[in-house]
Amino acid sequence: MANYVPTMKKFYNETVAPEMMKEFNYKSFMQVPRIEKVILSVGCGEAVQDKKLLESALNELELITGQKAVKTKARKSIANFKIREGQEIGAKVTLRGNIMWEFLDRLIGVALPRVKDFHGVKANAFDGHGNFSLGIQEQIIFPEIDYDKIARISGFNIAIVTTAKTDMEAKALLQKIGMPLRKKGA
Repeated sequence: MANYVPTMKKFYNETVAPEMMKEFNYKSFMQVPRIEKVILSVGCGEAVQDKKLLESALNELELITGQKAVKTKARKSIANFKIREGQEIGAKVTLRGNIMWEFLDRLIGVALPRVKDFHGVKANAFDGHGNFSLGIQEQIIFPEIDYDKIARISGFNIAIVTTAKTDMEAKALLQKIGMPLRKKGA
């Protein structure tokens, strides 16, 4: 299992990277943008009253990613939301390496097509530095989640961090690996 290479990583190395080198006239293979990490995060503001919601969110993130999730704490107190500094109000997972490639393969190939009335993800969700953010509204689009065992339907955020210098390079990279970006008119 030491020499296992995920399908999408192999596709990136054999097809996407050479295409990007030609398209953007890179002089070195090291200039080609690549995906560094994928971060999944979920906020559970209601976890202040009900701790089971946070535990449920942690378990669901672990099921989806196959990696242990960590609890996130409030950075500052917000009186209107009854949140105190240091309270656990969310969870996150950072994926790298083969686990990241496997997750992206499942996200693009299995989960996103299961979204009702799906026409692609917003193409303007780049941050100006080549990173892409995506919001999932229902965790049940992932086949790992058993619909009968969830506490409540909740969403989470996915941030795809790339080494691209510009949004144009990052957009080309994501399109070439198969991310269904929405066309401007759609």
